[in-house]
Amino acid sequence: MTGISHTAVLGAGVIGASWTALFLSSGRSVAVFDPAEGAEARLKTYVEQAWPALTELGLAERGNPDRVTFHKTAREAVDGAGFVQENVPERLPVKHALFAGIESALAPDAITASSASGLTLGQMQAGWADPARFVLGHPFNPPHLIPLVEVMGNSLTAPEAVETAEAFYADLGKVTIRVNKEVPGHVANRLQAAVWREAIHLAASGVASVGDVDKAMSAGPGLRWAAMGPTALFGLGAGAGGLAAFCDHFADTFNGWWEDLGTPQLTAETAQMLVEGLAAATQGASVSEQAARRDAMIVAIQQALQQLEKQRQT
Repeated sequence: MTGISHTAVLGAGVIGASWTALFLSSGRSVAVFDPAEGAEARLKTYVEQAWPALTELGLAERGNPDRVTFHKTAREAVDGAGFVQENVPERLPVKHALFAGIESALAPDAITASSASGLTLGQMQAGWADPARFVLGHPFNPPHLIPLVEVMGNSLTAPEAVETAEAFYADLGKVTIRVNKEVPGHVANRLQAAVWREAIHLAASGVASVGDVDKAMSAGPGLRWAAMGPTALFGLGAGAGGLAAFCDHFADTFNGWWEDLGTPQLTAETAQMLVEGLAAATQGASVSEQAARRDAMIVAIQQALQQLEKQRQT
């Protein structure tokens, strides 16, 4: 474990609750703040439900799910915390007010990371008098199961803050990438937005149903992408010639596909088509049932990858 033994989570919705479960599983104590009615009970239920998966993945060997406390104010929650994960609603006035309220209560060496997906680091830094120890720490949902965290600092960020955040996340079993330039949505969300845009276009154009488009992804590229990214995979697509041969062979093909990609808008009509298509594909399964199935499949994939990595190292 890194030197950080006590953490804080601000905002205990789906993302914050997931972070809380992961922090607890690593053997750390967690102080939580969320003003919503019933938030404490929902958080404890979430941790209880997440714990078996964390145990299966070997992430809870140091953990204790009872080392969590709930606090009435954000200032109380961050007191003494070495790492603070912020997950409040993605509205700049809300975030700026929170940051201004906790800044003087933070330990001098504490790191605060934001889970924000729709706001940039620069936009959020305006809420700090000194943003040197504030970083982007954007996870993929659910954070306790999906390894990815996108980490970013900029010219106003102390270099050691980014390095400390990366080391902290690595100790949790996370895989980090460094975001070098501010763009809306960071990296991974832009990738999935691009795929979803074409998925919507294919369904709206009548090429395939919503359910079959999803199947095409989960039974096709999605399986490969769980192992390697698209560039690495295409580097294998031309055999010994590698990526250079692949690009030479398929340049005209991909250029033609890119020119033909759709540009749909998420209108009310489009949303209704997707809702009806998903309902048909899932045959009435509830959100909780679908989430449980998703989590079980993620755990199985992660376990398989862990086993392969152990075999490779021996």
